[in-house]
Amino acid sequence: MMNPWNLVIAPLNEIHDRKGFHCNVEMLDHYIHKQAGQDIRRRISRVFIASLIDSPKTVVGYYSLSTLSIELSQLPEKLALKLPKHPIPAALVGRLAVSKDVRKCGIGKMLLADAVKRTLSISEQIGIYAMVVDAMDENAGSFYEQFGFTRLSDDSPRLFLPLKSFE
Repeated sequence: MMNPWNLVIAPLNEIHDRKGFHCNVEMLDHYIHKQAGQDIRRRISRVFIASLIDSPKTVVGYYSLSTLSIELSQLPEKLALKLPKHPIPAALVGRLAVSKDVRKCGIGKMLLADAVKRTLSISEQIGIYAMVVDAMDENAGSFYEQFGFTRLSDDSPRLFLPLKSFE
């Protein structure tokens, strides 16, 4: 069992062995293997890699972070009534994946905590109302819900957490 405290989380760069990463979810594997670098170059998203201190090339997990706007109609009505009548700025954790070899070691929690920390830091410079995540399945939804994320609607895979939750 790996000690997750021996991890470094840093922006994706050329030393990371993206091809060696496998979480057994084809869409997430494909993203890190083929698309992540393009998204970074095009300024579509930023990708952060968890690697071992003593093996910095090995990717044990990753997440992507970008921005989006949430339409008021997507938010729960009780919350939407308290907000301005225009789209609300948010940070999107578009993908979060952990290597199949190191599941259940707390790496997903560390990646999410890092995404929250980065978003809170950025929110001191620009307006960000909430963090949004896309849950690929019920297990992913449950993972995010344990940290306070709630579904935008009953039939949506998208969950959100207002940043004021961290005050």
